Order: sequence, then structure tokens, then C-alpha cells
Amino acid sequence: MKSASLALALLLFTFAASAQSNAPSSESVPVLAKFPFEETVPLKIVRETVPSKPFTVIGPRGAILGQQDGSFEAWIFPWKIFSNLRITAEMQNYSVPIDVNDQAAVIEVRPDHTTITFAHANFTVREILFAPHKAPAGAGVLAFFEVEAVRPMTLTFQFIPEMKRMWPALSDDRCSPEWVKTSTGGFYVLHLNFPDHAAALEMPGANPGIMAPYQERAKSYPTQFVLHFDPVRDSQKLFPLLMATGDTLADSNTAALSAKLASLGRSLQSLYEETGAYYRDFLSQHMTLETPDKQFDAAFSWAEISIDQLKVETTPGHQETALVAGFDGSGDSARPGFGWYFGRDSLWTLYAVNAYGDFQLTRDQLEFLLRRQSPEGQIIHEWSQTASLVDWKSLPYMLASSDATPLLLMAANDYLQISGDVAFLKTHWEALEKAWQFERSHDSDGDGIYENIAGSGWVESWPPGMPHQEIYLAALDQQASAAFAKIAKATGNAKLAEDAGKRATHVAQQLEKEYFLPDANFYAFSRNADGTLDTSPTIYPAVADWDGTFKLSRNGGMLNRWASQEFSTDWGTRDLSPSVSFYDPISYHQGSVWPLFTGWVALSEYRNGRSLSGYSHLMQNADLTWAQDLGAVTELLSGEFYRWLGRSTSHQLWSSAMVLTPTERGMFGLEWSAAENTLTVTPNLPAQWNEAKILGVPINKSRVGVEIRRNGSALIVRLTGDGSKAIKLRTRASGATIANGDLRIPLPAAEVGIAHGLPEAGAVTSQLKVLDQQMLPHSLKLRLSAPAASQQVLFLRLNDPKIHLRSDGAEVSTDFSQLRVQFPPGDGYVDKVVTLAW
Repeated sequence: MKSASLALALLLFTFAASAQSNAPSSESVPVLAKFPFEETVPLKIVRETVPSKPFTVIGPRGAILGQQDGSFEAWIFPWKIFSNLRITAEMQNYSVPIDVNDQAAVIEVRPDHTTITFAHANFTVREILFAPHKAPAGAGVLAFFEVEAVRPMTLTFQFIPEMKRMWPALSDDRCSPEWVKTSTGGFYVLHLNFPDHAAALEMPGANPGIMAPYQERAKSYPTQFVLHFDPVRDSQKLFPLLMATGDTLADSNTAALSAKLASLGRSLQSLYEETGAYYRDFLSQHMTLETPDKQFDAAFSWAEISIDQLKVETTPGHQETALVAGFDGSGDSARPGFGWYFGRDSLWTLYAVNAYGDFQLTRDQLEFLLRRQSPEGQIIHEWSQTASLVDWKSLPYMLASSDATPLLLMAANDYLQISGDVAFLKTHWEALEKAWQFERSHDSDGDGIYENIAGSGWVESWPPGMPHQEIYLAALDQQASAAFAKIAKATGNAKLAEDAGKRATHVAQQLEKEYFLPDANFYAFSRNADGTLDTSPTIYPAVADWDGTFKLSRNGGMLNRWASQEFSTDWGTRDLSPSVSFYDPISYHQGSVWPLFTGWVALSEYRNGRSLSGYSHLMQNADLTWAQDLGAVTELLSGEFYRWLGRSTSHQLWSSAMVLTPTERGMFGLEWSAAENTLTVTPNLPAQWNEAKILGVPINKSRVGVEIRRNGSALIVRLTGDGSKAIKLRTRASGATIANGDLRIPLPAAEVGIAHGLPEAGAVTSQLKVLDQQMLPHSLKLRLSAPAASQQVLFLRLNDPKIHLRSDGAEVSTDFSQLRVQFPPGDGYVDKVVTLAW
């Protein structure tokens, strides 16, 4: 089967528009230019299409959002141009009309474009979609159609014209399509009630479809491009769908729109090549992995790409670039998934961005938020792409949540620790201090902890009533205080640094005093104004481990429960225990699975010596890269069955970030101190891996490689690259030594590894869970949980083949490569302790 990755012929059209005519003349000049897709960006995913699954193609100025049957809607931000584009075919001497979308066979996703191939006995049609990285004004997305056929046929491209601004800005009730005839065909203009906004669409070589005359009774007809394809004449052509908008009187008239379409036609090849080159360079300039698990390496790169694709220019003017929370098809609405700029979503994500080294994106994002900081110092929660067109401050979204304020201080300090960019923080010192003062002043009960009184903490709804103070927000307050202390010290504000450090210590003590539940060996969800607690078991205490500077001191029992089937499904982590009366696995905040929660828990587990469960959770997020919107990670899934919720935003910003951060800071244990030019590496290499390479690790203005390899009973860590000799290498692993620049970390005589993989659609949880792991000098003790009467197999590695290995609770294979664990009979999940001694 011919793939879109083969060389394509690009047909360029040149148009000459006349400003004096309502029907401007144009002349198409075809220029055939073949170029191979393989040489652009090597990263790709190829799958058979599943019509119920979505795809997203997103760029700085537009998006194509569709289903894998090839139907889609198109946006040139902030306008929804059209929806539900579908294709039909009528073949010569073949009286049955063909729904081309029913023939969708293969989808190929690359960072720079997506191709859907429709395969029929008579024809192959390829729909090639991309969002130019440097789209000209009034443009944002492009589509191409490559056609091969045995017989001549007529293809009809049918769509619903929309011209709706992204919600909540007002739009006309409906637009009015007009066909503008030219010397070689024509194009549609989508008019609104007033002449200062319009859009134009052209498929060179196509004719209009139904154009009802004025005399006809009012009725809705589809808007269509009709293309007559002759395989002898047209088989080497690529038919583009050109789209442009006008947002002023001057650029919304027919002549101006015709000129924009002509310019797009002339620049098709350069726009495509520039977009491919951008993503090729992006992958070469940022962190990548080389491990024995090539699919995991790809998931890591796709997560970076997925985040970068959510950089959207603000409108009008395109003067800023910032991260939106995610995209999904809008249906009959005017909001494409989240589609807005979110404070907390972007700030959780900046930890991944800082680590893979896109410092410019971090600066852009922080400045975007600081420009919109409230006069009191609070950081925004949400900002619509059409916020400038409405009275945004009067709507309930801008400051709806409280957590962006501490998160901004944390993310700014993280940027400082990796980049060493003190000058940037000095430039924004006044705004940073204002955020700090806002945070410390919102404490109505006098316990010294930031409260939910300036907006919600994490949950936006909670059946017992909205919390007064959540452990989630309190844990962020503690880490933000420590972060601000470092910012203040680096910028020469010693007294504030001292005050913030003391506050961080005080909040840590208060957290232990106010939230720990001795009887449950757990930490409470929230604290009420009267001092009583909501004791609902949740995963929210996991955020206390995020920065790596603080941890809850009595978290062992809690970690065991998070790893168990009580919280851990086979596709991620529920936020709320099913033991709670209001647990609902398909609710938003009371029992669903979010990759965000899974990432929080995975990093907490890695930081607390629970690497096996941490690996399991990390890989669940990574494996979701191939589950729904290929290359992206979805927003949330059911807490009961393996399936995403229908309204889950399929291309979600922080979901992709939760593939990256637990990898960077958990599995590989990376920590930075740019001020000391020190990189700390404390690896938790899976037992199945002999080695791993991390390429492009940023620190200050350098990028270095980190090579990790096993050598008998030791793990050798080495820095590589031109700037590596200036970097000091450290580790938190006990017993480590350093010689000739290499770290030598002692390994236990035996290690255990677990498999990963998502279940079948609709499945319930049934995989092995590792509740606890305790490593001693001569033993490894595991508490495992699995369905009753099941047999589970674990990978076994002997780092010292000379030892005499004894196993209690598991059978060791004769080649010492596997542990086989037989679980006792019973109901549901049962636990078993396995001990390896030597």
C-alpha cells in the first residue's frame, strides 16, 4: 500500500486578484515539486483507523480537529471556520455513490502533519493536514488531498460553514457563503452580518456545489467543493484546501481575501518545509532518550512535541505566545476542548519544559501570566482566546482557582535552578514578590497556611461542600515558600529569603500537625474552618513530593494504598478511594483517573523508594500516547473501566507533561543547581534495562548527555558532551563513589522488574500491583497484590551471579530470569509477601 510517507507531488497555484472586481480574475500556474516526507521528521505513528477516535493537528494560529474517519473541523484562531468536512465519490460507469469517509483505512501521525488514507477498490485518497509553524496573517491550517483512481470520478467535499468566534465572544447566528467566480474556478467567501470579518476557502480546480438561487424557498443546503478527477490528467497533482480570514474592513473584502489565498498558494511548499524543519530541529535541540524500550523513547519525544504544539499566539495581534490547556473537537459548540490559556495547567507543565530545556517557552509563559496578574498579586486561572473581546474580568473564570499563585513561584524557581537565569527573575522581581505577599496574606484562621478563600484549591466541586483549606493547596504553599526563599536569595533579598524559609518550615510542621490521621495512617483531604477534617482518602498529598525539597514524614501506609487496586487501575490512578460514599468513577473530581494524578503519584513513589510502582504508573501514562489521539495523552478516564470519558480533552497539556516529569526527576532522578554548576543523577533504572542515555540535558547555558550503564554490581553514570567537564556530577544514592569523573553506584545483588501494557478497551483492573518494596543489604522484600488464584511473573536480574539466592513466596526459574508468584484463593485482590535473600 502506498503511504503518505512516500514522495508526494505538490501542485502550487498562483493567483492574480483584481481589487476593482467583485469576481477577481486569477490564473493558476501548476508547479510540480516532489519532496519525501521521510526526510522531514522521523518520529511517526501509523495505525489502522478507528472512526470513533479523534485526531488533532495544532499550530500557533490554527487547528484541525477531527475523527479518524477523516471528518474534521478547521479553526483559524479565534475563528471556527467550518465543521464536519466529509467526502463522497461518484465513479464513472459505477452507479453506487461512495462515502469516502467510510473507507478510512490508515492514519499516519507525524509532528508536522497527519495523513488519513481512504482505500477503495477503485481509488486511494490521502488527506494530508498540517498547521504551519509560521502561518501568515489570516491563516493557520492547510489541507491537501492526493488522489489515485482507476476510473475518472467526481469527489464532493461537503462541510458546514461556521464562522464562530471561540466562546465566550459573541458571533453571528450563521454565516452566508458566496461563490466568487474566477477565470480558473472560484472560491467561497463566508460573510457575516457586518463587513469587517470574513473567511475565504478555495480548492483550486474545484467547482461549487449546490448554490440555491434567491427565488427558491428558504432551506439549508450543504456547502460543497466539487472536483472532477481524471486519473490520466490529474494523478500527479495534490489538491490543496486553502483557508484565510479577514478581521478588518480592509482585509475582509473579496479582493483582499483573494490575495491572501493567492499568497497561500504560492507559499504552500515553503510553509510545509518550514514546519517540518521546525520539528526536526526541535527534537534535535531538546532532551531525548535512548533506552532498550524504543516505544518509551518515542513516548517521551511525543510528549515534548504534544506540549510544543499547544503553544498558541494570542489574538488579536499575535504579540504573545503561551500554552493552552488542550484541544478536542467542539461539536456544535464554539469551544474546542479547553482551548483557553490556563494558569495552573501551564505551570505544572513548565517543570517538564524546564527539564527538556525550552527556556524561551518558560519565559514566554511566565511573562504571559505576570502581565495578567491581579493588582493584589494573584495569578490567573483561565484566559480565553477571545478574552479581549468581552468583559473578561466580570466573568467567573479569570481568578476561579488559587493554586496558580504558588505554582508560579515554584515554576520560576525551577527555571532558576536549571537555567541559572537570575537576570530574568530580577526583571520580574516586583511581580514575584507581589505573588508571594498575596499567598502569605490569605490565611483567615491563623495557622499560617494559604487557604481556598481566593478561589478553589484543586477540586471545583465536592459533595460534602467546598473545602476551606486543602492539603493540595497547603502542600503547594510549603513548596512555594521554599521556592521563593531561593528566588529572594538569588536576587539579593536576604531578609525576604529568611522569612520565606521560616514560613516553609512552619507550614511543613503544620501539615503534619493538622492533617495526619494516626488511626488511618493517612493524611486528610482538607481542613474545615472549625478545625475539623474531611478524612476522605485521596491522592492529593502526593503533591508534597513534587519539588523534591519536602515530604510528608508518615507516608508509608498511604503509599501502599495508592499502589493498590484501591487507587491504582491498570490505566492510571484514581484521585479518590472507592470506599468513600460519594465516589463516582465517571465524575470529574470524585473517582476518575487523570494522567495528571498518575504522574503526581509516580513521582512521589520514585522519591520514596517505591520504584516498581512508580515505573508501573509512569508507563501507564506513556502507553496512553497510542491509546486515543495518537501522539497525545488524554485528559481523564473512567475509574472503573478502561475508557476515556466522552468529554475528555484528547490532546491535554499536563497529561503529556506527566510522561516527562516522572521520567526526568523520578526514573532518572535528575536535580539541578545551576548556581553551583551541579547535576545530581540518582537513577532508578528498570531491572530489564542494561543501559540508558539521556541526551540534551540542560544546565546553565550548556547541554550535556548522561550515560547510565550496568557493570556487574554497579551502575556507572557518566556525563558526555562538550560542556560536561565543567559540570559537577553528584548523586543521592548511598555508597556511591566517583573516579575519573564517573559515578559508581552500588547495586543490590538481585533486582526485580515488572511488565507494562494497557488492557483491552472496557477492561476492569486485573494487573499485578507492587504495594511496597524494602531493600536491605542482603534481602529484597516485596508486598504484592493480584487477583486471587492468579499466577504472576516478574523479571529477575542477578547483578552478582555468585550469590546463593533464597526465595520465600515465589518460585525462581532455573535460569534465574523469572520469579513466578502463585496467589492464594479468595475474592478480588489478595496480597502476598515475597522475600529474596542472599
